Amino acid sequence: MSSYAATRQIPAKGPVQDQSSQSAIPSTVQANGVEESNESVALQDSPNSAAGIAAARQKRHRNKPSLSCESCRVRKTRCDRARPRGTECQYSHLADLIEQSHRTLGIDTPRKRPKMKKKTDTSGPKPTACAPSVSISPERPGGPRPADGTPSRSSTASSPILLSNVPFSQPTHSNIFKAEHPFSNYWTLQGGLAEVIRVLPSKDQSDILVAKYFDVVDPVYPLIHRESFQKDYDDVWSLPSEDRRHVDGSLLALIFAMLAMGTQFVTIPSSGEKEQTAEFYVSASHQALRVINYLGHPSMRSMQSMVLIIYFLMNDNHASDAWAFAGILTRHAYALGLNRDPSVTAPNVRPFEKQQRRKLWQAVLFQDTFFSIILKLPPTATHSDCRVEDLAPEQVASETFDSATDISYIASMWYLANIVQPTICTPRSLDLPISRSASERTLLLSNFSRIYDSLPEPFRTFNEASICELATRSERLARQTLFLTSNYFHCLMLIFADEHENMELDVYGTLDAAHEAINSFFLLHKLFRDEARVWYHFQHRAFSEALIIAELVRNRGDMLATDSKRMRAKDDLIRMIGILGVMSDYDVVARTRGSILSRYL
Repeated sequence: MSSYAATRQIPAKGPVQDQSSQSAIPSTVQANGVEESNESVALQDSPNSAAGIAAARQKRHRNKPSLSCESCRVRKTRCDRARPRGTECQYSHLADLIEQSHRTLGIDTPRKRPKMKKKTDTSGPKPTACAPSVSISPERPGGPRPADGTPSRSSTASSPILLSNVPFSQPTHSNIFKAEHPFSNYWTLQGGLAEVIRVLPSKDQSDILVAKYFDVVDPVYPLIHRESFQKDYDDVWSLPSEDRRHVDGSLLALIFAMLAMGTQFVTIPSSGEKEQTAEFYVSASHQALRVINYLGHPSMRSMQSMVLIIYFLMNDNHASDAWAFAGILTRHAYALGLNRDPSVTAPNVRPFEKQQRRKLWQAVLFQDTFFSIILKLPPTATHSDCRVEDLAPEQVASETFDSATDISYIASMWYLANIVQPTICTPRSLDLPISRSASERTLLLSNFSRIYDSLPEPFRTFNEASICELATRSERLARQTLFLTSNYFHCLMLIFADEHENMELDVYGTLDAAHEAINSFFLLHKLFRDEARVWYHFQHRAFSEALIIAELVRNRGDMLATDSKRMRAKDDLIRMIGILGVMSDYDVVARTRGSILSRYL
C-alpha cells in the first residue's frame, strides 16, 4: 500500500490547457490592451465576419478589479481591504512571519504568477498543433498545494493574536507510512504476526523501555492498568519462541507501542538512532494491528495501542497523520460503545472492566479535545452519557503508586475536557468568538474557576517552590500537576485573548494566564528536561503562549509602559527563546520558533 502511495500521481485540478497549441497559435495585442489570437483576427477578415467577432469576444477575459492590496495579492494572504490604500494591512505582519518560517523550513511560498504575453509569430505558415505531453507532478510534501486549499487556522473572528504562524508539523510525510521502514519494503505479505514477533528486542531491553513508559508516559496518560498488563507481558516472555506466534495481536501491538513511546524518552547518544528505533517499533505496532484487521475488529487493547501511536506521531512532528489516525480511534470508541455508560450498556460486566472502559473513553475524549485546541479543528468525541462521578478507586491497588490520586487526576482532566470542548474547541473551529460579550466572558471564566476550585489540593496548589517540593516526594504527581495546570491556564488565556468588534481583549488577564501556563513548561523543563524536549503538546502550547505575550508587549505596550507585568512578560519571552535555542541544534521547528520570537525583542 505504501509503495503505491509513494508513487501515485495526483491529477491537476481544473481543465488542462494545451501548451503546445497555445505556442503554435501566436497572438496580437490590440490597441485597448486586450490580447486576441491571430485566429480571431482571421475570423474577422473572413466573409463570415459576424461569427468571427462573436468568437473573438468569447475569448476575451474580463479584467476583474482586485479589492485587496498589492502586498496581500502577491503573498496570496487574507487582506482587510481597509481604506485608504496607503495604510499597512493588519495581516501583513503575520504574512511576513509565515513567509520567514516557510523559508526556514524550505517550503515555497506561493507567489502571484505574472501574465505571460503571447508573442506574434510572423514567420511562415502555422505548424499543426499536436497534443501536449502533460507532466503531472506528485503531491508536494508538507501539505496541500495552493490550488488544493489552505490549512485551517485560528478563529479570525476572535483575535488576530490567536493566529498561528508556524506549521504544527514538519513538511514531510509520516515516517510510519513512507520513510525508514515502510510496510511494503520491510513487512512481507506472508509474514503475519510471526514476522512481527521476531523483531521483539531482548527481554532486558524491553523491560527497560516498558519501565520508562510507566515512569514518564503513564503518569500523564494513565489508561493502562499496570498490574494486569504486567501479568500478560510476563506471560508472553515465558512462552517458548515457537509458541509466541499464538499471542494476541492486539497485546503485541500494545507492547510495541509502549516500546516506541519508551524509546522516545530514553537517553541515547545518537538522536538519529533513537528516532529510527522508535519509528521501527511503532511500525511493528501498526503492522500487528493490520494483521489482526483492527479496522474491522476493534478491541480495548487495539484502541489503547492507537492512543499511544497518536501521541507518538505528535511527538515525532507528524501531527497531521496523528489527526487522521485519531478519527479512526474515535469511530472505534463509538463502535464499542465506550461513550455510553457501562452500567446501562453492560450491566453484567465486572466493575473492573467498567472502570477500564471509562478510563479509555476519558483518554479518547481528552486526546481529541486538546488536540482540537492545538490544530483549531472541530472535536469529534462529542456524544457521551458517561459520568465522571462514576469513576471509582481501582479494585486492585497498585504497588507502585497511589491509584486514588490517578483517579482524581483522570476526573480532573475529564471535567476540564467537558467544559473546554463546547466553549472553546467548537467556536474556534468555526471562526466564531469564544465569548460574544463581556458578561458572557465573565460567566465563562466563573465556570472555569469553579472547575479549578473543585480540583484536589495537589493539583491547584501551584508555584515553583511547591512543585519542586512535590517532585521530591512524588515525580508522578508533579508531572500530573504540571500537565493539568498547563492545559487549564492555556484555555484561560484563550478566553481572555478573545477579541472582536463587540469586545476588547483583556490584556492583564491574558498576560496573567499566559504566564501561569508557560511557567508550567519552564518547570517541566527544569525538573524533567529530557521529557520537556519530547512532549509535543507542551512545546506547542508554550510557543503559542510566548507568541501571544510577545504580541501584547509590542502592540499594547502603551498600557504596560511602567508596569511590572511588562518586565515579567519580557522575562518569559527571553526564557522561552533560550530553551528553544538549546533545542534548535536537533529540532528545525524549535529553530524556526526561536527565530520568530527573537524578532519581538
